Amino acid sequence: MLRKFFIGGAIAGAMTAMSSVQVSAAPIVLDFEGVTDGASVNDFYNGGTDSAGASGTDNGISFSSTSLAITDGDTKGNPLNGNFANEPSPDTILFFLSGNAATMNVAAGFDTGFSFFYSSDFDTGFVNVYDDLNGSGNILATINLALNLSDNNCTGDPTGRFCNWDPIGVAFDGIARSVDFGGTANFVGFDNITLGSATPGGADPDPVMVPEPASLSLFGFALAGLGFAARRFKRT
Repeated sequence: MLRKFFIGGAIAGAMTAMSSVQVSAAPIVLDFEGVTDGASVNDFYNGGTDSAGASGTDNGISFSSTSLAITDGDTKGNPLNGNFANEPSPDTILFFLSGNAATMNVAAGFDTGFSFFYSSDFDTGFVNVYDDLNGSGNILATINLALNLSDNNCTGDPTGRFCNWDPIGVAFDGIARSVDFGGTANFVGFDNITLGSATPGGADPDPVMVPEPASLSLFGFALAGLGFAARRFKRT
């Protein structure tokens, strides 16, 4: 009975050690494909719809009403389009026409890093990462965006004035819950916004939760203790 209790306790301890350490999902990439041209993104990624009624994947991510989608000039859609081209994922990007920022909220929070592609006509663009909703609380990271406009002088798809896109990102400590994408209204665009990585790119469509290295070490120590206990009881 004592032997079973000891071994069972060791197993329980190993599982507790793993559960007490935070785990991270694969990065989430928002490419805004499917958001209606000229519409507010709103709850498109939050189990709801954009301001025109289109729905996307429920990632628990919402956007302020100032956060608008715009399509490549080649799509010949909304009269707003035509300024952007050569974006990293066709055909839709994020931008804003009013205020000084588009705001993204992630109620569950995310960690590790944050990244995206951008194109800007001014060197006053910025992105702030906060530990509370609606651009409030402590700033965990700030990214200043330099002018990178190529003015219809790009390869690939050069038919838009904003056709050069630079990847940029930042690693940070803590849990982020909102991001302000700011600068001069109508002069900066964003695409492939990536949560959980300092490098923008694609994401696993079915993220797998994996233990952090610290949890693997704790689990290893617990298993080693379990093996020692088993050998000890065999001798007795």
